[in-house]
Amino acid sequence: MKDQESDPQGRYKLQLFVTGASPNSVRAIANIKRICETHLPDNYDLEITDVYRQPLLAHDKQLVALPMLLKMHPHPVMRLVGDMSDKEKVLKGLGILPGLQEND
Repeated sequence: MKDQESDPQGRYKLQLFVTGASPNSVRAIANIKRICETHLPDNYDLEITDVYRQPLLAHDKQLVALPMLLKMHPHPVMRLVGDMSDKEKVLKGLGILPGLQEND
């Protein structure tokens, strides 16, 4: 079975939108970094955007809830809302099947 993590389509392009240093934002950043380092090592680009500093992006990207993770590549584009603590939901949203080991 082919592993999504080594998919030749290219690197994962992710953008996490947060609201300053709120507790949910801090958790979302830590959680998505942990998930990416565990399941996509050296195969992702993560951009973190504070909508307080760039308020027009919230309008341009049609953000309705924050924190929000936008997966732009590989397709399909996906939006995940919350603090990224539901690891299974995040992995499914990213199109990554969880491995057999659940030690983290």
